[in-house]
Amino acid sequence: MNESAAALAHDTIELCRQLIMRPSVTPSDEGCQELLAQLLASAGFTIENMRFGDVDNLWARRGTAAPLLVFAGHTDVVPTGDEQQWTHPPFAAHRDGDTLYGRGAADMKGGVAAMMTAALRFCEAHPDHAGSIAFLITSDEEGPAVDGTVKVIETLQQRGEQIDWCILGEPSSTFTLGDIIRNGRRGSLGGKLTINGKQGHVAYPHLAENPIHRSLQVLQELTTTEWDRGNDYFPATTFQISNINAGTGATNVIPATLEVMFNLRYSSEINATQIQQKTEAHLAHHDLDFQIDWNLSGLPFITEPAELTAAAIAAIKEICQTPASLDTGGGTSDGRFIAPTGAQVIELGPRNATIHQIDERVSCSELQQLSLVYENILQRLLVSDS
Repeated sequence: MNESAAALAHDTIELCRQLIMRPSVTPSDEGCQELLAQLLASAGFTIENMRFGDVDNLWARRGTAAPLLVFAGHTDVVPTGDEQQWTHPPFAAHRDGDTLYGRGAADMKGGVAAMMTAALRFCEAHPDHAGSIAFLITSDEEGPAVDGTVKVIETLQQRGEQIDWCILGEPSSTFTLGDIIRNGRRGSLGGKLTINGKQGHVAYPHLAENPIHRSLQVLQELTTTEWDRGNDYFPATTFQISNINAGTGATNVIPATLEVMFNLRYSSEINATQIQQKTEAHLAHHDLDFQIDWNLSGLPFITEPAELTAAAIAAIKEICQTPASLDTGGGTSDGRFIAPTGAQVIELGPRNATIHQIDERVSCSELQQLSLVYENILQRLLVSDS
């Protein structure tokens, strides 16, 4: 390892800055994975670059024995929006005291940098550690997520590589570092509902059929329906309307169609097929002419308390001196592709207060603490005398 690489391997903040300065808007990686691969190779990791479509993926593994602990994350970021509204250029990685600004600082280049330096320190201190350590890094998490983690997992399964524990560096923390550990996620089922009517002049409503008027009652029913009551891990499922569009823009024209965009974040008490059937039954009951284009973007998953959650909770208590709670809130993550393999999966990363926002930022001191937390988890799981 050359001098500059060695410095990055031990400096979480500088590594995060180097990643932020690469404008890797989905699905572009802009050299982030190449930088990570160089650091991992120097620590004895076997490097595999897996490119599917326009997406770069990195699989790096150190060791061949079980158990296998995987750090998973993504190098892609969401668009910056109007850069003129940023206090500092979004890819300048500007540091102001303890605060590091930049697109991806929290989601999730900060988490990637922290897990990298943690693993590199750990391998240096424990070159003969038990089991194996791997990194699964994609540039397709913020986008369609069809050529990223899901494809890597398919490849690993085909050749019989079984992940035992997986830590995603997603920004899970809310008020203080480590206060929340995600040990599952709700499912996500979206849809585009089109309700057909008949266009006409508002002065002659008897000659038209207003799809807005006809849909009001059923939309109210769908948003107030009790889909389930949730369970110990998930809150109750809800139907949320995110967009409604109809009309030509004129005040005197009854529209021909109404389009409704909606999403259900659903618990494990119900499945996507049941939701679809129940939704369509409501609509059919009102004798509506409708079509729905469904989009299932994630199944619910849960990691029940076991070795990985116990190690994470203990590490946070030791490093941060604070308690951690298990939680399944938030949006979807690539954990939905990893959990079905039988792996224990958690998400543990920086605070999420500024993710996807103008002036996204992260606390440097908390990022350094996060790296220590990851290292502590490795020690608890892969050092026999821990």
